[in-house]
Amino acid sequence: MSLTVPVKLLEQAQQGPISDDDFVECIKNSLPYAWSVVSGLADEMARTGNKVALNDTEPPDEASWGQLFRLVGSDAMRGAVERRFGVRMAFQNCCKTGFFDPSATDEYADFVTPRAQVLNQKPELINC
Repeated sequence: MSLTVPVKLLEQAQQGPISDDDFVECIKNSLPYAWSVVSGLADEMARTGNKVALNDTEPPDEASWGQLFRLVGSDAMRGAVERRFGVRMAFQNCCKTGFFDPSATDEYADFVTPRAQVLNQKPELINC
C-alpha cells in the first residue's frame, strides 16, 4: 500500500475531490522518509536561492527506499509535491532526486536525458 489514508480523508475522496493540503498531509504522515527528502530539497532551495537542489543520499534501509519509490512513482503524489513547493521534481536511479525551479528549464532538461541517466549509474546500486 502506498499511503496510510485516514478514514476522514477516504470519506472526503468518496464524496469528491480532496485538497492538495489534505493529500500532502497524508503523504507526509505515510511516507516520512520520502517527505524528509523532498522537504529537505525545498529547504535547500529556499536557503541557498539556487534554482536546483539535488539529493543523492542512499536511503538507509529498505523501508526508506520503498517510501521514496512510492512517492516519485505516483503521478498524483509527485504532482502534489511539485505544487506544494512550486518546483518540478525529477528522479534518477534509486536515490537521486532533484527539485528544479520552473525557470531552470535547461538544468531540468539536462537532468532527465538518457546521457544523465547513464552517467549516474553506480555498480553498487544495480539492484536497488
